[in-house]
Amino acid sequence: MKNLRTVRITSGNIGNEEVRRLYETAFPEEERIPYEDLPWLLDVMPLDYEAYYDGDTFVGLTMVLSHRDYNWFWYFAVSEDLRGRGYGQQILSWMKERYSDRSLIMDIESPEQVCDNMEQRRRRHGFYLRNGFRDTDTAKSFEGIDYTVMILGDKEFTQDDYEEIINELRVYWENMPQEDDND
Repeated sequence: MKNLRTVRITSGNIGNEEVRRLYETAFPEEERIPYEDLPWLLDVMPLDYEAYYDGDTFVGLTMVLSHRDYNWFWYFAVSEDLRGRGYGQQILSWMKERYSDRSLIMDIESPEQVCDNMEQRRRRHGFYLRNGFRDTDTAKSFEGIDYTVMILGDKEFTQDDYEEIINELRVYWENMPQEDDND
């Protein structure tokens, strides 16, 4: 990456407040894993959680789940005050190169669902299309939000593929330590 450096976020350094603030403001609460659960997940799941910096300036973050058949792009955000400066393009280019071993998939808010941020969704969808992603016939709804699954790579991705990954992830969720109500 030309000007950016990455810092891998682990359970040991997850307390980075800039990263947490972006994570919690860029994604609606219903779309994100509670931050308190991330340290455990980072220890047990094949997750690449990265922070990006231009010098000392925090630029953005990504989180990717490595799956045997796909790399699933879970989270990608650029700091709001730095958007439109090419950082997203630079990070995405680096991600495409880094994860070129397997198709890269992501689910994004559907650009077709009527909502308050429809224009933002369409711009985001267009950004990914311009960068080589394509729509699949796979979709989901969660908490009243429709999502479409996009893919980068030659492989096909179906609703059955999606369900298989979700079923594998359920094993992690079911084994997640629960807080003791007596604490």
